[in-house]
Amino acid sequence: MAPACHTVNRRHVNSPSSKSPPYFHGILRVGKSISVPANTQDTLANLRKWKLVQDNSGPFRVYRDAKGNVYSSVTHILSQTSDRTGLEQWVARTDKFYGAGAAIQERDTAAKRGNMAHNQAEYLLKTAQRLARSTANKRNAIKWDSNGLARIPPPITQWALKKVHENLPEVGWSAAGYARGLAGWITENVTEIFASEFSIHHPAGFAGTCDALVSLKGHNGITICDWKTSNNNKLPYMNSDHQYVHQLGAYSLGLQNLTSLRVDGGAVVLARRTGEPNVYTLTQDELVQAEDAYLARVVQYQSRAAPST
Repeated sequence: MAPACHTVNRRHVNSPSSKSPPYFHGILRVGKSISVPANTQDTLANLRKWKLVQDNSGPFRVYRDAKGNVYSSVTHILSQTSDRTGLEQWVARTDKFYGAGAAIQERDTAAKRGNMAHNQAEYLLKTAQRLARSTANKRNAIKWDSNGLARIPPPITQWALKKVHENLPEVGWSAAGYARGLAGWITENVTEIFASEFSIHHPAGFAGTCDALVSLKGHNGITICDWKTSNNNKLPYMNSDHQYVHQLGAYSLGLQNLTSLRVDGGAVVLARRTGEPNVYTLTQDELVQAEDAYLARVVQYQSRAAPST
């Protein structure tokens, strides 16, 4: 049975950089400013625990809240609204050369590899965040900004990251290169850590887990990040229509829904088997466009999932 559809009510923070129209694909934008909680940092910490109940009884995983509302996963909506021609061709080609089931095995191997790299990055960020906060507390160096976020001086955060990076737990050999590149990039580029591996959901009917909310060298403000692993260099193919970009838009929407926090940009970090990761960044305007693009996918997905009359 298809999940119940949600009415999509698009809340949008008014800002000089926002150029989106008041309506988009039938989704209403409410043209008003929204208040930010007094302590967004505590709200972010609470998002590390899922508030939704996972339901695997149907053909695909969904999540339910206490009121019975149903949320599909961010990635499921993306997969169901993407052109699958290339994927199907890859499966056929792989199975032809390596035998039936080879494509599924390769997919599962890639997923395990990605999980190991993600887990190491999560450990690095969470451990460094605790170390940086403890050190900053002792020095009375924590400042609270107007968004309710604890701002720790970047030199303390960068020291903590380097300290933790020296003793990272090892990962399996298949993921070692990816994890090493991703952890190295984080250590060299992250200057503040606000959250890692936190859950989001949105009244439009989607839920997921975002990898990190940080500040980065060379980028003003707060950046929402998504980690990826890839055998190939996907950077030449990344653009505003890529599903990885739309995925960031979904996470940004979910974050706003739960904290009212509007971030300043986004980054998709693609870890490689060897060498430094490829990084695709988004400005705030581009992130708003990614949000709208994802909401358009939600409308498309719901129209397919809704029972015919």
